[in-house]
Amino acid sequence: MNPDDPLLKILACPLDKGPLHLLASDEALSEEEALYNPRLHRRYPIVDGIPQLLPSSGEQVAEDEHEELLKRMVP
Repeated sequence: MNPDDPLLKILACPLDKGPLHLLASDEALSEEEALYNPRLHRRYPIVDGIPQLLPSSGEQVAEDEHEELLKRMVP
């Protein structure tokens, strides 16, 4: 997903309806591109360019992983 994609401006977390942030892929850690809600510490995968935004698709992340994901957020 492109950081300039207008879709990113309208996508929202299915739980709190707040904005989501694009996480860049990190090949060194084998991390795929994802959308992240830092307020709830939830990460939603992007599969074949399609965000998976069902509440059950999101995964809760631990506090230490949360700090790492904040560094990967695309401005």
